[in-house]
Amino acid sequence: MLTEEELKRYERQLMIRGIGESGQERLKRARVVIGGAGGLGTPAAMYLAAAGVGTIRIIDSEQVDISNLNRQVLHWTKDLGRSKLDSLGEKLRQLNEQVEIEGISEPISEDNACRLTSGFDVILDGTDDLATRFLLNSAALKNGITFVHGAVFGFEGRVTTIIPGRTPCLGCLYRGITPQQKIPMIGVAAAVVGSLQATEAIKYILGIGHLLANQLLVYNGFKMRFTTLAIKRDPACRQCGAPKAGTYEHQDTHPDILSFRI
Repeated sequence: MLTEEELKRYERQLMIRGIGESGQERLKRARVVIGGAGGLGTPAAMYLAAAGVGTIRIIDSEQVDISNLNRQVLHWTKDLGRSKLDSLGEKLRQLNEQVEIEGISEPISEDNACRLTSGFDVILDGTDDLATRFLLNSAALKNGITFVHGAVFGFEGRVTTIIPGRTPCLGCLYRGITPQQKIPMIGVAAAVVGSLQATEAIKYILGIGHLLANQLLVYNGFKMRFTTLAIKRDPACRQCGAPKAGTYEHQDTHPDILSFRI
């Protein structure tokens, strides 16, 4: 049941076909976990909180650095040196005190990825390296949780929604090892991609619209184009397929994709 305050707060989105009071109650009950409180995690968390998603868990173990401020817009100059979880949690609670914000200050690892994401409806990828993204991808597959992947490079970005057993997973798309290096990016590109990830999560929770399932959305800010590519599951995928033992080899077949991170 929505309170009078909630009816007023969410008045404009209650007017949208497919939401209404029943949809808003679903958002209120929903649980979303975000890996990373950075360039993608901050805008995604902001719009999920604004929409009234009931519980948002954010996993991050870093502190705010001055180099974060061009894209991680809920971290401010006054927050330098502060835990990203404390900085982001404070802003989100000020935005919507009715939403429960959980902060987990643990590096995502093979040992804890499944535990940290268990019991949630959606996982959002806001991490900054492919290895950690694979850990979230694997946890999503094992826990049967929808996983919204996003990545940014310069003025460009990509988004896809992974539904275990129904769509390609991250292992179907990305092969090889991403070199650890600083990646160029501008904040507006991260804002676009993070907002798209939040959009996918909201639609999934509500059961409305068309998801980016079996599709990769490519955003090019230089040319201001959105391109949607059809993607397919790899039956030999090392994460969601059934490869024969000893047959997989790392192949840098998608170097342009591999360079994307936040």
